[in-house]
Amino acid sequence: MSATPSPKRPPFAPDDPLGLDDLLDPEDLAIRASVRDWATDRVLPHIADWYERGELPGIRDLARELGSLGALGMSLEGYGCAGASAVQYGLACLELEAADSGIRSLVSVQGSLAMYAIHRFGSEEQKQRWLPGMAAGEIIGCFGLTEPDHGSDPAGMRTYAKRDGTDWVLTGRKMWITNGSVAGVAVVWAQTDDGIRGFAVPTDSPGFSAPEIKHKWSLRASVTSELVLDEVRLPADAVLPEVTGLRGPLSCLSHARYGIVWGAMGAARACFDSALEYARSREQFGRPIGGFQLTQAKLADMAVELHKGILLAHHLGRRMDAGRLRPEQVSFGKLNNVREAIEICRTARTVLGANGISLEYPVMRHATNLESVLTYEGTVEMHQLVLGKALTGLDAFR
Repeated sequence: MSATPSPKRPPFAPDDPLGLDDLLDPEDLAIRASVRDWATDRVLPHIADWYERGELPGIRDLARELGSLGALGMSLEGYGCAGASAVQYGLACLELEAADSGIRSLVSVQGSLAMYAIHRFGSEEQKQRWLPGMAAGEIIGCFGLTEPDHGSDPAGMRTYAKRDGTDWVLTGRKMWITNGSVAGVAVVWAQTDDGIRGFAVPTDSPGFSAPEIKHKWSLRASVTSELVLDEVRLPADAVLPEVTGLRGPLSCLSHARYGIVWGAMGAARACFDSALEYARSREQFGRPIGGFQLTQAKLADMAVELHKGILLAHHLGRRMDAGRLRPEQVSFGKLNNVREAIEICRTARTVLGANGISLEYPVMRHATNLESVLTYEGTVEMHQLVLGKALTGLDAFR
C-alpha cells in the first residue's frame, strides 16, 4: 500500500499570516471586496485633504452610496436592510475604518445605533417611516445619549421629557453626537416620570438644533455636533414603545461596540501595511531598514497583535451570529482591540520616522482618530470595570 500523500501547505501570506481567510465563505469575501473597492475609490484619494480641512464634504452623497452598497443597517432584517451576518458587517467595518474612522463612525451610528434602536424598540409605524430611507442613505440618523456632564454615567442624564396632554415636550442637551447636524432623525434618550425613554425626533422639529463642534484634533473627517432640545414638542407616537430604562440605549451601544472591535483592526492594518511597505523600501546604512533586527521585531510584534485582534473579532462575530454573544465579551473585544490598535499605530510611526507625522501617510491620522475610538462608546476604564465585575461578581461602579 502506498502512503497517502500529505496535503501541500499553502505559502506564507504576509497579509494573512494565520490563514484567517480560510474562515470566510465566498459571500463574505465578496462583501469585503466590494466595501474595500468602494473605500479605495471614494475615500482614500481624498481623506488626507478632508482630515486636514476638518470636513467631510459630500456626506449625503457618501451616505447614499453606502446605502447602495447595503452597508447601512447592514445586519438588520427587512425595511430595505441587507440582512447580512454579523461577520459580514464586521468585515465591512474593518474595511471602512482602514480608510478612516470617521467613515466607519458614519456607518456605525447610522446602522448600529439609530437604525438598530428603531428596528428593535420602535413601533411598526416608526420602522416604516424611518428605516427604508435610512437603509438607502436618503435619511441620516444620529443617536443622542451622551450629555455635557454625563458620559460614562448615562443614568444621570438631565435631558427630560414631560407629558403635555398627549404630547411629549423634550428639553436638554446632548454632546459629541456623530452625524448630528446632517441628520433627518435623532434617536434621543431622556428621563421621564416613568424612567428613561427613547424618542424618534425629526430634526426639523421647532426647538431642535444641532450646532457642529469644531476645533477637533481627532475624527476630523466626521460630522460631530451638539444637540440642543429647547421644549421640542413631539406627538405621543414619537416615543419608542418597546423599552423603558437604560437597557434600551446600552443594548444599542453593545451592538455598535461590536463594530468597533473590527473597525479598530482596520485602522491598525492600514498602519501596519504602511510600515511594512516603508520598511521594504526605505534605505539607511546601505540597505532597507526592514533588514535590521529591531525593525523586524517591530513588524513581527505588530503582525501578531493585528491578526490576533482580527481572530478575536471573528470569534465574537460567530458568537453574535449564533445568538450567544454577551455584552461582557464585547467589552473584552473593544478593550483589547482598540488598545492594541493604538499601540500598532504608534509603533508604525516609529518605523516611518519623521515621515510618520505627515498626512502623506495614514499613520498619524489613524493614531489620532483612535484616541477618540478609545474613549467613545465606553472608556477603557468602564470596559475594565465591566470585565472586573464579570470576573469577581463585585460591582465597582459605585
